[in-house]
Amino acid sequence: MLLIGRRSVLMTVTGVLAAVGLLVPTMLVVGEPAGAALPSESGKIAFASNRDGGNPEIYTMNADGTQLDRLTNNPQSDLQPAWSPDGRRIAFTSTRDGNDEIYTMTPNGMGLYRLTNDPALDFDPAWSPDGSKITFTSTRHGNQEIYAMNPNGTQLERLTNDPALDFDPAWSPDGSKI
Repeated sequence: MLLIGRRSVLMTVTGVLAAVGLLVPTMLVVGEPAGAALPSESGKIAFASNRDGGNPEIYTMNADGTQLDRLTNNPQSDLQPAWSPDGRRIAFTSTRDGNDEIYTMTPNGMGLYRLTNDPALDFDPAWSPDGSKITFTSTRHGNQEIYAMNPNGTQLERLTNDPALDFDPAWSPDGSKI
C-alpha cells in the first residue's frame, strides 16, 4: 500500500469491471468509491479511467458496455463522477485548476461549471436524492470534513467537525441522513 497525498493506494495486477464482465488492470483507492457512478435514468454508467494512456478522465457507457463516450479531456485528473438524480448533470472531482475541486457538467461533457474554489482539497461529490444538495469531503479546515452545498456551489455548510477523518459522504435513499 502506498500513501499518495490524501489517498492510500493499493495496486492490483487485475480487477474485474463487473458491469461489463471485462478483466482490466485497476488501481484500488482505499476509502474512496471504486470510480463508477450508478446508472442514470438513461441507463448510462459514468466512470473514471486512464484507458487512453495518461491521467484519469470521465467516461460514460451503457450498462452492457456499449456506446463508450469520453466526456473530459485535459492534462489533469478527472475523477469520482456522480450522476444527479434527474440525470441532467454529473458532479466530479478535478485537479484541472491545480488542486482537487468539485465541478459539474452535462452528460455530453459540455456545460462545465466549477462549484468549489478553495486552496484545500475538495473531493468525493455525492448528490442528495432530490438533487437539491451536493455533499463532498474537504480539507479546508485542516482535516477531512463533510460539507454540503447547493448544486450551483452556493450556501456552503460544514456538516462535520471532528479530529478524525470524515470522508466519502453517501445519502440515505430518502435523503434524511448522510
